[in-house]
Amino acid sequence: MKLLLNASTLALVATLISSPAFAQQSTSKVVAASNIDWGYLNPLRGDKSPGAADLWGNRTTDTATGMLVRFKKGFESPPHIHNITYRGIVIEGQMHNDDPAAEKMWMPAGSFWTQPAGENHTTAANGKTNLIYLEIDSGPYLVKPTKEQFDNSERPLNLHKDNIVWLSDSDLNDINVDGVKSTYVWGSTANMNGSMIKLPAGFKGEVTTNASEFRAVVIAGAVNYNSSEQNKAQSLSAGSYVESTGRFTHSLENNSDKPATIYIRTNSKYQVN
Repeated sequence: MKLLLNASTLALVATLISSPAFAQQSTSKVVAASNIDWGYLNPLRGDKSPGAADLWGNRTTDTATGMLVRFKKGFESPPHIHNITYRGIVIEGQMHNDDPAAEKMWMPAGSFWTQPAGENHTTAANGKTNLIYLEIDSGPYLVKPTKEQFDNSERPLNLHKDNIVWLSDSDLNDINVDGVKSTYVWGSTANMNGSMIKLPAGFKGEVTTNASEFRAVVIAGAVNYNSSEQNKAQSLSAGSYVESTGRFTHSLENNSDKPATIYIRTNSKYQVN
């Protein structure tokens, strides 16, 4: 039996297939910290530069980007500015980021800060090893001299991990598992935003999302990760990265005796079940 389609029907089928509902496929990507390829934040300075690795995006182009940056103990930058605003989360070590005249305020792992574009500042590291997740909403990421400083009306934020308020439930997302906590760190619940979730020891569950952009970075602890696109579970330590597009389920298990903290950047609500 043959199915005959006229020109109008073919046009309708083509329209449906090309519509967003049909075009958006569920896809994912997983990058374990042990498999990250490292370069330099400023290649011209060689090993005097902090190490850097893009987890997503491209820090040298005009696009949003999330990257890891690592600093040697004793690192301290000269006063400088950036052309764009960035956000930082400490993964390991102790970091300071403030006005050049400010006393050192060392932020340990789990702390969060923002650095407005154009504002003069220095960055220093005091741990034996120091690692941060750094995120920009547009690029390229450039370092410029203080003589080019300007006021973009934003103000910096330094949030020590001990001052972060963790909630057992939230208007931002649906948390349906006892012991799971969340905190909201930037953005709007109606648009792109950033939050962190803390999974207790022994957690075994799922994070489900239908977002067109979902990006997650392990900040503390470690989790076993699995999904429909994985052949087997992977162990993801701090600095590991997961992303997905469309309706997707991320299966997570915390087999350690310590909580695991995960930062999530997304443009839609997600559920923890």
